[in-house]
Amino acid sequence: MEAINIVGGGIAGLALAAGLDPERFDVTVHEQRPGLPRVETSLAMWPEAQGALAVLGILPEIKAVGATFGGMALRDAAGGSWASPEVRGVVGVSRADLIRLLDAAVPRSVSRTERKVEDIPATGPLAAGLVVGADGVHSVVRRAFWGPRANAKLTPYVALRGVLPVPVAPEAGGEYWGRGQLFGITPASGGRTYWYASFRSELGPAGVEVAEALERARERYAGAAPAVRNVLQQATPESTLAQRIWTAPDLGSYARPGAVLVGDAAHGMTPNLGRGACEALVDAVALAEVLNARPLDEALREYNRQRLLRTRLLRVASSAMTRLALAERAQPLRDRLLRLAAR
Repeated sequence: MEAINIVGGGIAGLALAAGLDPERFDVTVHEQRPGLPRVETSLAMWPEAQGALAVLGILPEIKAVGATFGGMALRDAAGGSWASPEVRGVVGVSRADLIRLLDAAVPRSVSRTERKVEDIPATGPLAAGLVVGADGVHSVVRRAFWGPRANAKLTPYVALRGVLPVPVAPEAGGEYWGRGQLFGITPASGGRTYWYASFRSELGPAGVEVAEALERARERYAGAAPAVRNVLQQATPESTLAQRIWTAPDLGSYARPGAVLVGDAAHGMTPNLGRGACEALVDAVALAEVLNARPLDEALREYNRQRLLRTRLLRVASSAMTRLALAERAQPLRDRLLRLAAR
């Protein structure tokens, strides 16, 4: 049997482990923090991601615990609506539920290790067979096989997100664009509210203190719409994630001899399109399918062919959306153009 070592047991790593043929591969997942996330967040599953979940056999369970999106208003900082496009075929699911269901889909034959992979040694179990980097934007696998140019890139923005145990008020939902700041309020599973915020900040870059980030957010959004201020007043450090936004560099290829990247390790992007988890799932299922069906070298070339261009385009689009949503000097012009377009 061929050995596959998956570094990272998050969404991409578990999905890949669930999709690989246990009769052909000896699979090991290395994850330093197994189990469910400590803080709840919500993820939008677009149709392509739902297709991947269907291949893994867990789409009905995802839909059973998820929330269906109906629309997503685009608003100015005061809450005025520029547009309310209908969103069809998108399901919101908590990260914890997604991890739980992916984990249950992994065959029992898959080995697990609870370890932090600091490097990829030249000899030993991790050097055998194929190494898969599913270890996020700060991927150890990417640095080991692609070299110094593969280091993650820091953006000037901080991101906060969390879930509140109350439903979204009918007039509150949507994405609010202010001057250099963005705030989103959407339904979450179980009749709850998922919220997220981004703005320029010098906090971090590592180990952002959540209480301080929340306090900065309350100051930044003090003049925002009442719905935004209300959410921030209810948010607590225990129910909030806060971190600087990093992106992965454009590598030109997601595969090297002995290694391949999936998810944020391959194409970590700014979160403004809400596609990170979706593309991680599609990566994992695409890679599993080609590995199951083809010789290794051919499979990696085909995976690269399927995934490289699409994710490059999404990275560019996400970066452009970040600049538009978080515009500062150009914010008045942006708002005027959006008002005209809404009319």
